[in-house]
Amino acid sequence: MAAAEGAKKIIIDTDPGIDDAMAIFLALRSPEVEVMGLTTIYGNVYTTLATRNALHLLEVAERTDIPVAEGSHVTITKGSKLSVVDFVHGADGLGNQNFPPPQGKPIDMSAPDFLIEQANLYPGKVTVVALGPLTNIALAIQQDPSFAKNIGQIVLLGGAFAVNGNANPAAEANIIGDPDAADVVFTSGADILAVGINVTHQVVLTDADRDKLASSSGKFAQLLCKILGVYFNYHQEAYSTKGVYLHDPTALLAAINPSLFTYTEGAVRVQTNGITKGLTILYNKQKRFAEVTEWTDQPSVKVAVTVDAPAVLKLVMERLMDC
Repeated sequence: MAAAEGAKKIIIDTDPGIDDAMAIFLALRSPEVEVMGLTTIYGNVYTTLATRNALHLLEVAERTDIPVAEGSHVTITKGSKLSVVDFVHGADGLGNQNFPPPQGKPIDMSAPDFLIEQANLYPGKVTVVALGPLTNIALAIQQDPSFAKNIGQIVLLGGAFAVNGNANPAAEANIIGDPDAADVVFTSGADILAVGINVTHQVVLTDADRDKLASSSGKFAQLLCKILGVYFNYHQEAYSTKGVYLHDPTALLAAINPSLFTYTEGAVRVQTNGITKGLTILYNKQKRFAEVTEWTDQPSVKVAVTVDAPAVLKLVMERLMDC
């Protein structure tokens, strides 16, 4: 589907990933946005495989005109062992379907360089939808001091504001993937909207929804039905639920239609070590503290609080079946 005139330019920073595949297809079916490129990062799989999967998904969609820029293979501190959750999405990241290698190749530009280039080309006009750990975005902020003000918005899937995490009781998976990067992004002064699992856990694709997808002859619905089995099995084992959380599609729709959500604002910091590593804490700035601390004068960001889950699910189903 072609982007409408005046569509919002987006770059999807992604670690595909079953729900990433769903979000990428959803973006390509949404005339409100123009996908300028995909940048890849580790998370659901290692970065090399994330790049391969991104290229494959674009080939399935017949959108090989969209560039893929490979991102970082390590955290910004080049720190501890990467947190890769291939047990959630399958060893190949796409439901253990072992798709053939893509024909295409990533561009000769790193993900942070591509992000900086696009923000400079279209200042204030590009939205980054970040669906994995925030390493690439943090690197762009560190490499180019003007990136935070040149980028239009960063809509990120991350955090577990006031609920338990999904990587451990304190932390959500994307944030714990690179907590130092997340703290750089949250304190950068960019226009940020964070969609945490406190919101995405309200949006559930059920068995009945999967059956409905299976009834569609559309290529996106058919591929998703092939890969969703592993994801459903994981949710059954981890949460004893007969559905899957639509983390990435929900975050993508926050970039497309923010009116489906309500928000609060405040400073967000990320715990970078210890038992609560990866914890996201929102300071609502209602109390003024006399002491100067790491919280003083930090920029405010928006954090999603509620979501119209039926409307999100309806949009996801309509757009992924109608192709």
